[in-house]
Amino acid sequence: MQKVLLTEEASDYSQYMDAKVAECIRTAQAETFESYKNFDLFVFRWFDIHQPAAPTVRIMIYLDHEDLFFLCDGARCYEKVCDLVTKEATNEQALWKFFCQLLKHDLDNLEDMEYEIAEAEMAAMVRFHNDYIRKIIAYRKDLLRLKRYYEQLDAIMEDVLLNENGLLTEEGIRHFTILASRIERYLTGVRNLRDYVTQMREAYQAQIDIEQNNLMRIFTVITAVFLPQTLMVGWYGMNFRNMPELSYEYGYPLFAAASLFVCIAMLIFFKKKRWF
Repeated sequence: MQKVLLTEEASDYSQYMDAKVAECIRTAQAETFESYKNFDLFVFRWFDIHQPAAPTVRIMIYLDHEDLFFLCDGARCYEKVCDLVTKEATNEQALWKFFCQLLKHDLDNLEDMEYEIAEAEMAAMVRFHNDYIRKIIAYRKDLLRLKRYYEQLDAIMEDVLLNENGLLTEEGIRHFTILASRIERYLTGVRNLRDYVTQMREAYQAQIDIEQNNLMRIFTVITAVFLPQTLMVGWYGMNFRNMPELSYEYGYPLFAAASLFVCIAMLIFFKKKRWF
């Protein structure tokens, strides 16, 4: 029997399942994959790639020699699993087709995310955006959830391929080996994207630091240019009566010209030194 059920409906089909499964469903303490003598139990939290903001929901799969049950938490999960499950000749074929359909559009989703991240990086290089850091944080959050999702599936496939209770045929093991390789590639792709986003954040922070350093350099140059004028003003601001410049007719214009000359000379000097 192949059936898709809501979790609360599991008790109606308890006669077809091992007694241990009912306890696992009731306590929700099942591991990612549990292999028993006569059945396997899969548990993972489904991440909807089309609605990244939606919370993950639990899917439990019970497999024995006669039955295959999909237990879903919530109506949205139930509808999704119903769309993915197809009636096949054997339970292992139905299970394999389910995971294939579940991962059908994941590669396109990863490529779209990679393109979106690259576009955001190019836009930031052209012009700084105030929300750029928020975008990076959002990307990292989505990629973290994807990483956890694929890590669950990768762990499941690793245990399935052990086939300790002999529920899978040689052909089934071959199919699940291909599926495991696909999941591993997706997981590697997600990790690479996370590293890429981390490098983007570091590059953006480095660019901000460079801009701040340039601004501080300008302020330093301005301070250095006007420092001699500050000294000159302090010198001539002292109350000495016998300073010849005070009684000279052109003393004030000469003082202003000297100040301007010092400013220009220092700017030329800084420019030659490439300090700004």
